[in-house]
Formats: sequence, structure tokens, C-alpha cells
Amino acid sequence: MLYVIIGEDRPGTLDQRMLARPAHVERLQALQADGRLILAGPCPAIDSPDPGPAGFSGSVIVAEFASLAAARAWADADPYVAAGVYEKVTIKPFKKVLPA
Repeated sequence: MLYVIIGEDRPGTLDQRMLARPAHVERLQALQADGRLILAGPCPAIDSPDPGPAGFSGSVIVAEFASLAAARAWADADPYVAAGVYEKVTIKPFKKVLPA
């Protein structure tokens, strides 16, 4: 089943985010290689594709996991969690409708 993972950044953690980013992206690439990643990306803190020092307010990931517990375990092991970037992580089942 698909799950959406919404990570909300703790204010002032852009430096920690950038340091943890390679490990974070590596895990996403592994999901992609397994054919389980639907989409992933950061949410700029301002209305700009390149927010510069304003940084990001969080991230969104939609991926396939065996269960909600498996999605939660994967999210809990994210490098952004370990680095203190995410202040809150919400995980919900997701039903993709479009594009078909």
C-alpha cells in the first residue's frame, strides 16, 4: 500500500538538513531502485524553487510499504530525524488516483 510521509522541519535547521541530505537522498534512491517510490521532495519555506537561506519547511514522500508500521519504521530511521531536522513526522495511508 502507498503511504504519505510528511516531515516538518524544526526552524533553523537548514545546516543540519544539508549535512544529512546525502544519506537522506541515498535512502530515497534505494526506494526508487526497488520501484516503491512515487514521489519525494522538499517544501521550500518561501514561494520560490530555490529558497536560499530561507531553507525548507519540510518534505513529502509518497512510497509503497508493506504496512503503516513498516512506513513508520522507515521514517523513524531517516537521517533527517537523527539530525534533528524534523520536528514532526506524519504518516498516513495514501490512495493514488491521478495520474492513472
